[in-house]
Amino acid sequence: ALSSNVDLNDVTRLTEMAQSGDWTVRMSEEKTLVFINGINVTEQIASEDVGQVASLISHYPQIRQCLLDHQRQCAQGPKGLIAEGRDCGTVVFPHAEAKVYLTASSVDRAKRRAMEQGLDEKELITAQKARDEQDSKRNVAPLQVPENAFVLDTTEYSIEGVVEKVFEFAKNKVQ
Repeated sequence: ALSSNVDLNDVTRLTEMAQSGDWTVRMSEEKTLVFINGINVTEQIASEDVGQVASLISHYPQIRQCLLDHQRQCAQGPKGLIAEGRDCGTVVFPHAEAKVYLTASSVDRAKRRAMEQGLDEKELITAQKARDEQDSKRNVAPLQVPENAFVLDTTEYSIEGVVEKVFEFAKNKVQ
């Protein structure tokens, strides 16, 4: 939608795009790859701009429904899936064996994202607070802690510390 300059309020056009065969998802051992018209856009969709747009259009039930089956198909197969997203444990994979809900202070999240993407930390704090509020108040699949989830405040942890805690939880959960 962003690259095509589609009006983000045009639910009909956005739904058509979500239903089109213009995009595909391919699973690899390392990550989920996303392609639009055959072009790998995996890195671009992780940007803050795309996250803001995703938050805006996630309010439209028609679009969420179009994407739900695609998301669930990613978990098919013998190896399973590690998925991340604001509704993965509540809506997309409500019966997942292990659910983890990571949280952190707005300042810490903004610092991390700023370092990852070379963005302004203060702008990110404002943007993330707005996105959190918007996602928490949407009617369809609002941001919430999944039932039976391991909740971890990562504010005081390094990435290695977070991985260690999550790995320990998951290892104990799926045995």
